[in-house]
Amino acid sequence: MRTSDFDYHLPDELIAQHPPETRGDSRMMIVDRKAGTIEHHRFSDFTEQVRDGDLLVLNDTRVVAARFFSDDGRAEILRVQALDERTWKCLVKPGKRLRPGGRIVIGGCTGTVLSVCEEGGERIISFDRAPDESSHGHLALPPYIRRPDAVEDRERYQTVFARESGAIAAPTAGLHFSREMLAGLPHVFVTLHVGIGTFRPVSSEELSEHHMHSERYVLPESTVSAIRSSRRTIAVGTTVVRVLETCARDGGGELQAGSGETDIFLHPPYEFRAVDALLTNFHLPKSTLLMLVSAFAGRDLVLEAYHRAVEERYRFFSYGDCMLLI
Repeated sequence: MRTSDFDYHLPDELIAQHPPETRGDSRMMIVDRKAGTIEHHRFSDFTEQVRDGDLLVLNDTRVVAARFFSDDGRAEILRVQALDERTWKCLVKPGKRLRPGGRIVIGGCTGTVLSVCEEGGERIISFDRAPDESSHGHLALPPYIRRPDAVEDRERYQTVFARESGAIAAPTAGLHFSREMLAGLPHVFVTLHVGIGTFRPVSSEELSEHHMHSERYVLPESTVSAIRSSRRTIAVGTTVVRVLETCARDGGGELQAGSGETDIFLHPPYEFRAVDALLTNFHLPKSTLLMLVSAFAGRDLVLEAYHRAVEERYRFFSYGDCMLLI
């Protein structure tokens, strides 16, 4: 298949720029894969869709404030990976200012560019002391949110169950859940630290030529045991799907606990081994996430659902509405 097979028209005004006033006050489309039906609901109806024997699997990664601006306001960096406390792998802007030997000062901390990575162009920057994240770090909101991060984002661009620090972007399907709703639902956790790959478009027209960035994950044995005892596994978000399908693939078709890095690229055709239902937000045109959802529910049905979502004025992307594929 080709990247252009996963395109759709989205008016800019449907891209959510802020979270809903109350967590979970969102719309929810329900797509029945077998019946081919599309229904419109509120997210508050989600609990009615959870049956006896169902199990929610959520991603407990915590978003870190990984975006930093230089004290002179002329450069910014996005910390992709902390190699140690003072040495970071970073995306930089503008690149011309931060060549090898170049310096950047953040909160009085001086960083020197040691090298440029051949693939991706990230810089390895060594600081005399690490800039303080709480004082100088910013959330790296997705580029389609056309505003600076604000105080509200510190809470709302974070799930209520976030525990393991390391993500650059939030696992957005989980943003809808309040503590009160989650307390009444059977659930377990995986961890996948969402990286810069979630922001990067597919640059090749042939899907076979696209290479996914690796992301770190953990699938605990307790989660695997709970899944094996459940009747239906409901993945909350595409990040959970990627963890479960990676570990099922590596286990020869049987889900096995594990940890490591995954660059799994799920697109049609694909036979899912570990996921029975999926709660997810609406994704960008031509994105790997839209391809994953299309692999799960069929491209034609998914694109029809997206067409209906545009007609019904759903809110799209990270702070937007969601869909439940059953």
